[in-house]
Amino acid sequence: MPPLALFYRYVSFWMRSGNAHGLHSPFVFNLYCFIIHHDGYFPAYDTVEVLRDELLEDKTVLEVTDFGAGSHTGKTKKRKVSDIVRTAAKPPRLGKLLFRLANHFKPATILELGTSLGLTTSYLASARKTAQVYTLEGCPAIAAQARANFEKLRLQNVQLVEGNINTTLPQVLEKVESLDFAFFDGNHRLEPTLRYFEACLTKAHEGSVFIFDDIYWSGEMVEAWQKIKQHPQVLLTVDLFYIGLVFFRTNQPKQHFTLRF
Repeated sequence: MPPLALFYRYVSFWMRSGNAHGLHSPFVFNLYCFIIHHDGYFPAYDTVEVLRDELLEDKTVLEVTDFGAGSHTGKTKKRKVSDIVRTAAKPPRLGKLLFRLANHFKPATILELGTSLGLTTSYLASARKTAQVYTLEGCPAIAAQARANFEKLRLQNVQLVEGNINTTLPQVLEKVESLDFAFFDGNHRLEPTLRYFEACLTKAHEGSVFIFDDIYWSGEMVEAWQKIKQHPQVLLTVDLFYIGLVFFRTNQPKQHFTLRF
């Protein structure tokens, strides 16, 4: 999207957003102060970031098939591993936040839509080594590189499911009894985002945590985020600009928070 449009959305977000001051929800206050803004250290941070540094130096060329926002049919182009990491991988700050969220909520089943090279997956899998992590990736070449990365980090709890998410998501959801934690980063268009959300809702429960990436990335994602917030099963959301957190806690009134991160 044009950088100027994103800048204006960020300015609007900043004017609407707040911090811990005035937070009257104990759940959100603790989440914001002790998890989102936690500045402590976990050894897994170094492990994943060493891998990132290695990939940033990797000039291997992959045949990349894109089923995401820029493609409806799956377009193929050549890209260096280093370029994919530089442009598509989540930055360390967000990877570490996802680690802390998974570490805090202790999910038994984690689903990630959009593996890329597996850096975010590695953060999630390292946070909960007893969890079963399903990660869905459409591109065969990227999936192969991600599998090699998981082996390098000796992550035994990751199942990478290769193929178009439109096909693989229903197959994975059929396998799982419930879905405790989901990270949506597989498509940045309105219709697929809402379709994946509705599909995952069938396995959600009161303690589930859904996280949506790039909620201001485009007009379609802004609209998708608004529709998700309005869904009757969604009772609490936290908008951090870069990601949006969704909760289904039934012991409180419907609330939406816009907080700076």
